Amino acid sequence: MTEVLSSTTLIETLGATCRGRLLSPDDADYEAARKLYNAMIDKRPGLIAGCVDVADVIAAVNAGREAGLDIAIRGGGHNGPGLGSVDDGLVIDLSELRGVIVDPDQRVAHVLGGTLLGEVDHAMGGFGLAAPFGIISTTGVGGLTLGGGVGNLTRTLGLSIDNLLEVDVVLADGSFVTANETKHPDLFWALRGGGGNFGVVTRFAFRLSPIPTVVAGPMLWTLDRGA
Repeated sequence: MTEVLSSTTLIETLGATCRGRLLSPDDADYEAARKLYNAMIDKRPGLIAGCVDVADVIAAVNAGREAGLDIAIRGGGHNGPGLGSVDDGLVIDLSELRGVIVDPDQRVAHVLGGTLLGEVDHAMGGFGLAAPFGIISTTGVGGLTLGGGVGNLTRTLGLSIDNLLEVDVVLADGSFVTANETKHPDLFWALRGGGGNFGVVTRFAFRLSPIPTVVAGPMLWTLDRGA
């Protein structure tokens, strides 16, 4: 573990500016908080910063940068290689930064960075609207979208990034920007499929489409009908 995290320096610094919980390896909830969806990945971060708002994210980014730490961003924790965590570094955990606001007139959903797919589907479904996301309800919107986003509605509506209208991002220097087709268009282009390497996305805005009925399921044939 790095020298700064072996002491209480980072915890004291971040604790003064962060409303969310800070978990070190000595905390009782640390083991549960560090687990990832892929149980084959066993990483032990030096500190897990649970962020409840954008101010927490800014504070965590600044503290990690100034301490010279590797930083990982965790949404749903479903990333296969385990990129939502990091050994000895700082995990910015967005699991408490969750929420969905649907504007049915504009057909737009504003989704906070740590929200899970099932929560977005539930919020949109009440209005008969949808955007294309993944197929596992506990996947984080952030990781899925920044990687492109393939799901059951992709052949009808495209990828998740094809329906992304705008993002709020905390950059590596701690600054906060909104990126879309007209504001910071290069960043907006890079985020759509480029992964989570350009900052911490704290809000997504998605274009919604009317989808009144979805019929889905596997199609099976016996071996004698395989041809």
